[in-house]
Amino acid sequence: MSAASLTARWILPCVAACLLAGCAGGDSRLEPEAVPIVVPQPLGVEDPAVVPSAAPAPAPDCDPRASLRPRGQLPAVGQMPAGSHMETIARRGRLVVGVDQNTYSFSYPDPASGQLIGFDIDIAKEIARAIFGSPDAIQFIAIDQEDRIPAILDGRVDVVVDTMTITCRRLLDVSFSTEYLTAGQRVLVNRGSSLRGLEDLGGRKVCAAKGTTSLQAIQQAPSHPVAVGAEVTVDCMVLLQQGQVDAISTDDTVLAGYAAQDQSTEVVGPRFSDEPYGVAVSKSAPEFVRFINAVLERVRADGTWTMLYEHWLSTLGPAPAAPAPRYID
Repeated sequence: MSAASLTARWILPCVAACLLAGCAGGDSRLEPEAVPIVVPQPLGVEDPAVVPSAAPAPAPDCDPRASLRPRGQLPAVGQMPAGSHMETIARRGRLVVGVDQNTYSFSYPDPASGQLIGFDIDIAKEIARAIFGSPDAIQFIAIDQEDRIPAILDGRVDVVVDTMTITCRRLLDVSFSTEYLTAGQRVLVNRGSSLRGLEDLGGRKVCAAKGTTSLQAIQQAPSHPVAVGAEVTVDCMVLLQQGQVDAISTDDTVLAGYAAQDQSTEVVGPRFSDEPYGVAVSKSAPEFVRFINAVLERVRADGTWTMLYEHWLSTLGPAPAAPAPRYID
């Protein structure tokens, strides 16, 4: 099979449709001038970036799931507290959200409309709804995994909602909401492979996106796989299809979407990590963190969380209970 046909095998149908439609117009779509949707091109054997193993810096001690407690009821639409980041957003007229654009079930273009849809997109829309009374007062900015924290730090986005694991090290740079979904790292391989998990991948190339906890876990695995870093996880899928890597290892929630779209692959092995997802926010806006946590409290309590899980993530099994919030104060 040619490299071109291998690549074509993985082009997300929704991405291809969006390219044909031009993805123009509408506040909830990606801005085509600033953030074009890019379909990965065939990569040469020399292109995958092998990431050398290195001892990670000691992580600070914390409870990564603990966040700032909401204060009272959510403010009414149009009545955001004076001087708060919510007031700044309301005056601007839109919530700016950093997202992925290629993660099936979480954030990807709808084939019919070109608008981004998925579990993460709907979580972001609930935040916009709480500020504006409408889920559509929102602008999505496509970022890769390595750029998630820089996008918060330089003010390009108000929040990042991008299957982002809360860790003590990341909490040094940004704040997080309470956990809105629990995932765990597993392995994706070609169906029929004898590889059943990371323990079988010693000396073999295993791909994950740069700047992720998944890549760190591959580097630190006792079986000593060869860690390959891609710009975005969807590029790992191209490399797997081209035979340039032996496996992909990242969150099982993400891998399930890949396997659903390419049935020549399968997810194998048990979870070997704990990945609590949170909404990333600037450390300079603690009142916004409390606001988002109040939104998540409402989403859990009124059944929205379960509805979203059943709609987007039913391939993972029946909806579990929503992750219970933990608070620092």
